[in-house]
Amino acid sequence: MKRIPYKTYLPEEKLPQAWYNVRADMADQPAPMIHPGTHEPMTAEQLTPIFIEECCRQETDNTTRYIDIPGPVMDYYRTYRPSPLCRAYHLEKALDTPAKIYYKFEGNNTSGSHKLNSAIAQAYYAKKQGLEFLATETGAGQWGTALSMACAYMDIELRVYMVKGSMMQKPYRKTVMETYGANVFASPSETTSVGRKLLAEYPDTTGSLGCAISEAIEAALSKGSDCRYALGSVLNHVLLHQSVVGLEAKTAMETLDEYPDLVIGCAGGGSNLGGLMSPFIQDKLLGKRAPKFIAVEPASCPSLTRGRYAYDFGDTGCTTPLLKMYTLSSGYIPHPNHAGGLRFHGMSPILSKLRHDGVIDARAVPQKAVFEAAALFAKVETILPAPESSHAIRVAIDEALECKKTGETKTILFGLSGTGYFDMTAYSSFLDGSMTDYVPTDEDLEKAFATLPKA
Repeated sequence: MKRIPYKTYLPEEKLPQAWYNVRADMADQPAPMIHPGTHEPMTAEQLTPIFIEECCRQETDNTTRYIDIPGPVMDYYRTYRPSPLCRAYHLEKALDTPAKIYYKFEGNNTSGSHKLNSAIAQAYYAKKQGLEFLATETGAGQWGTALSMACAYMDIELRVYMVKGSMMQKPYRKTVMETYGANVFASPSETTSVGRKLLAEYPDTTGSLGCAISEAIEAALSKGSDCRYALGSVLNHVLLHQSVVGLEAKTAMETLDEYPDLVIGCAGGGSNLGGLMSPFIQDKLLGKRAPKFIAVEPASCPSLTRGRYAYDFGDTGCTTPLLKMYTLSSGYIPHPNHAGGLRFHGMSPILSKLRHDGVIDARAVPQKAVFEAAALFAKVETILPAPESSHAIRVAIDEALECKKTGETKTILFGLSGTGYFDMTAYSSFLDGSMTDYVPTDEDLEKAFATLPKA
């Protein structure tokens, strides 16, 4: 039998030339964004005061199956793409499993993650529109780093609001962003009215992604017509750009005459998960194949497994359009002990709809089990994984061990969406035993659900 290589690199000419829009193949579309005042669906034109114009068009396009990747974006992609599809032979051996485990590695660029795939697209469209400034938020710091890189390349100024708890855990992420020219603020901050209000009410808060989003939007709007807000996850156009990950993975597996029985990804806002899964979801929607999809989220921020499928704001300050998604409510703030990333209170409307319709499954895992999986993976596969990615590793290991019990030879594909070299505080707390698992009670969640908007 021909041995499958450890790493499969597609030739450059196999790099996808177009992004895949999974909405074009969904019989039932995700619910539209609605205006929080009128409760009417929002058009692309109504979104343009906040977002980049071309991103607004992509956000509301439910019918175009493939959208061409612009030439300058393709040129930038070629500096770090295609990324490798790896066979985890050493992990299979350590687990003594008959399962075949593959992972798509997105950490081979300075941002250390998949986030650069959308960052460069958004920066390109911003430059084409004539914008001079962008504002954004970042949680773990990967998106902020990626957009800093993209804006430096496109000569656009950038302001980043980083969740305060993350900045405390990963101070050197701020340094990297500043190296690329970004102005970085711990959120909540004194630079916005939303930040000042939260600090007055909760002076010791470590912040949340929802709060950082509110500050970034306020900052963008205060700059005027030459500035827009850029988001690194959740929205439709971001998942569209990230489809390059799944398209490459699918092509690489086809060259090996392989196809996954299970596709597993970590779930925060949905960009990595949606990007990896979308071309395989197309096969399922069109009746060609029937792989199983598992979204893995932290037990401390369990939107897909314990959230409500409802309209909600995307930010704590309640300034965004309303999105129908699985949510814990925009005011939900993860426990300060939560070190594993994936802190957003909601989930991509696309993935929420697919979850609601039973196309994808979801699983929540506690963070100590996540870091146990991360440590094993690092020891046998040599890569120190990001805490976020390690959620997917945890469930990939669990599924491979289940194959060991049953004797099934399943093919497992998971997304290794980034590296963990800036996550030493989190790894240290795991190694010294100070890390704890926090799982919100039903009462905690009910209090949060009570604040959901009536829509």
